[in-house]
Amino acid sequence: MEFFELLRKRRSIRRFKDEKIPRKIVELILKAAFLSPSSHNRRPWYFIVIDDREKLDLLSKAKPGANPLASAPLAIAIVGDPEKSDVWLEDCSIVAEHIHLATFAVGLGSVWIQIMNRKSFDGRDAEEYVREVLNVPKNLRVPFIIAIGFPAEEKKPHGKEVEEWWKVFHNEFGVAYGGSEESRGSPQPKG
Repeated sequence: MEFFELLRKRRSIRRFKDEKIPRKIVELILKAAFLSPSSHNRRPWYFIVIDDREKLDLLSKAKPGANPLASAPLAIAIVGDPEKSDVWLEDCSIVAEHIHLATFAVGLGSVWIQIMNRKSFDGRDAEEYVREVLNVPKNLRVPFIIAIGFPAEEKKPHGKEVEEWWKVFHNEFGVAYGGSEESRGSPQPKG
């Protein structure tokens, strides 16, 4: 799939078919993660591949909005090491995007489940809850989990409505970039 077409068609999928993902596909997704850039090439991340149904069900209760994990046959928890880099969170965010794009490129769907700075259903810190379920050491962080599976829903590709050219400036904030004739058709929303 051509790169820009992949970006346009990739959407967050929250419902998945009950179908196991072949190990070779999981490994392709992980290879894409390994290719992710990081500050000073410190690579401050670890990955926990989760396909145990009981653990996925427990993780789906980590916080409101984690329910896609209940139908996902697979998830990848991204674990960061703050001691390796002061920009560990940025690096983990980049690697998460690589996972999203690779997931779509191999015909699967995914959705980002934010864990860090969220509360679980019982009021506990969601990250602490996930740390317990996955046995993650206390010195490491779990900012998010990516739910992955064969899509059980279909979404239209992104259209021109996501092109917010009014947010693009030239040389300094407030000076319109202008762009091409085609790009100037994105007006600033009212309100």
